[in-house]
Amino acid sequence: MKRRIFGRGLVAGLGLAGVGGAAWATATPAALPVVASFSILGDLVQQVGGERVQLTQLIGPDSDAHVFQPRPAQARLVGQARLVFSNGLGFEGWMPRLLRSANFRGQHVVLSRGIEPLRNPGHGHRHGHGHGHGHDHGEHDPHAWQNVAHVRVYVRNIADALCAADAAGCDFYRQRAQAYDAVLAQLDDYIRAAWAPIEVAQRRVIVAHDAFAYYGQAYNVRFMAARGVSADSEPTARGIARLVQQIREERIRALFVENVTDPRLIEQIGRETGLRPAGRLYSDALSAPDGTAPTYVDMLRHNTLALTRAVAAA
Repeated sequence: MKRRIFGRGLVAGLGLAGVGGAAWATATPAALPVVASFSILGDLVQQVGGERVQLTQLIGPDSDAHVFQPRPAQARLVGQARLVFSNGLGFEGWMPRLLRSANFRGQHVVLSRGIEPLRNPGHGHRHGHGHGHGHDHGEHDPHAWQNVAHVRVYVRNIADALCAADAAGCDFYRQRAQAYDAVLAQLDDYIRAAWAPIEVAQRRVIVAHDAFAYYGQAYNVRFMAARGVSADSEPTARGIARLVQQIREERIRALFVENVTDPRLIEQIGRETGLRPAGRLYSDALSAPDGTAPTYVDMLRHNTLALTRAVAAA
């Protein structure tokens, strides 16, 4: 099924097949076999690679990369790939082990290379998750894709890697990357214009986990999270009580669930504060193709519209 590549409302797209789920997408016979770790990166790779890449995503829509367990069939696909694209910054903690077990001999491309990462405020604190282990999420916040300027760096890194692996297609990749970069520039302008009428002091939002710090830094929005940077980290009773008190004292009204987190925690906070969740945000994964955020551009537009409506109404 054909779909628009760059997202609704911006451009009609290039008329190429969209990225699928965890299976290989439709491609030309000589297409380059590549792997993306999760759905957001899969979309970006498809935007640049088009029909010259044969793409698989390890983690599909609405799925949490923090708790991913690779299957043997996925390891085999990784072993057959020429390129593996990951976010880095500790987001895919399972990736080195997977590359070793798959006997991967291609190029591992870390797309966050070249950006200035934010520090993870929870670094050094180990979180128990109720399933027999705890872990530290690393020094840096990995959710760099929430800032459109960082994704423009990701896209350049994708084009560079594809050119190195497929020199004959380099002009094709560069042209697509340039076209998509223009769309991303439009997207950044759209987000800034959407927030412009709202006073900075009013831009306060409660979310399930700490995935929006890069968005907040780029667009001057204050996010407060019940969990840390990992969607599966367990909040403490003291932390929740402190957050509830802050919501009451500061009269914060924008409360959101996320597509990769259990909504019960946000619903609990809503009951204790008298707030109803204002909607769903997409943080670590896209929606299914028939959902409201099937591409990166759609995701940022959806989130921005939901956020600005909720904050403006507060």
